[in-house]
Amino acid sequence: MHLVFISSLVPVAAPSSGYDIANRVIADAIRMLGHQVSVIGFLQPGQEPAPEGRTRLLGELEVTNARVGKWQKAKWLKDAFVHGEPVSVAKMHAATPGDVRAALAELQPFDGLILNSVQLSGAFYDIFRAFPHVFVAHNVEAKTAAANASGAASSLAQMLYARDARLLEHLESTLCNGARHVFTLADADRSGLNLADSGRATTLPLVTSVMPPEVREEETGGDSAIHDAGLIGSWGWAANRAGLDWFLRRVAPLLPVDFTVAIAGSLGATPPDVPGNVRFLGRVPDARAFVRSCRVVPLVSRTGTGVQLKSIETFELGLPAVATGNALRGIAAIPENCRRADDPEGFADALRSVVGRARAGVDLRLDGRAFHARQLAGLKAGLERGLADLSPDG
Repeated sequence: MHLVFISSLVPVAAPSSGYDIANRVIADAIRMLGHQVSVIGFLQPGQEPAPEGRTRLLGELEVTNARVGKWQKAKWLKDAFVHGEPVSVAKMHAATPGDVRAALAELQPFDGLILNSVQLSGAFYDIFRAFPHVFVAHNVEAKTAAANASGAASSLAQMLYARDARLLEHLESTLCNGARHVFTLADADRSGLNLADSGRATTLPLVTSVMPPEVREEETGGDSAIHDAGLIGSWGWAANRAGLDWFLRRVAPLLPVDFTVAIAGSLGATPPDVPGNVRFLGRVPDARAFVRSCRVVPLVSRTGTGVQLKSIETFELGLPAVATGNALRGIAAIPENCRRADDPEGFADALRSVVGRARAGVDLRLDGRAFHARQLAGLKAGLERGLADLSPDG
């Protein structure tokens, strides 16, 4: 089939964010099934579209709040109220209905649409609903917005997040009801979208690339780590920051003074006060080289929906980890070198145990290619099952 992938941000050549990685992997996996995939969406400044397939850009668009000025944020808020939409959806009106119709016309003939997440799909659903389509729910967006409302620092922010949650719940319901099949990235999200018992909903296991991870010779043994524990992420995102704050406030103080913790990635705010054994590195040039330099990777997600791609990447690299239950959502088979802990004391105990063994020379790393192969096989099988509902013979 010829399928058109509708996404706020198009798959890019060098994905780095979780959303970009998921977009690229899903599009590539559909191509691996033998389908032709074209793409419609915006390109984030500084990125290049993925080379595979045909991409019809609606323009360049910066969608990250932290990278735009107050006037752009005010315009987005104004548009949200004008259109009666969540703010993330209103951002998509940088394109017009005429732009969207023209892009679809250029890619005809096609067999169906893949509506990827709520933003672009929701902004122009009156156009997209005329074609056979499936919907990819990266998260339960309404639940995330409601959680943000609960933790908002001001009454205004609380009101705006609550408004988004209410509108997103209605929009997600509309998209799920109109789709021939719905894909989620975690089993729990099927329940969150009221699809737990639906025969037209499938959970997709994810990988960070359809290509298997490389195994480097220097990783086959020994202890050459630079840090005891290393965390990396986009900490400006509220859900990620909640996990980091929990770790710094509740877990780090329980670790020995000689237990070194390195935190990579942009904080988006002033670093909090932390024990002397914790260092903030900011952005690092090579994320994988950084986590490989750590004896253990703490996976500290406490809230949010969808899947944690940092967890998947850690397991693909075969690295030892200690993870909260929330960090393991969307992962069916947890590797043997990952320990789960949800309370601060248990988390700290697990970290001390793993690092103690690594310092003693025990190689706790695994060949992550087996984990990757299981995830990719599940991804392809899930896509094949759901896309059959778009087939003329389905």
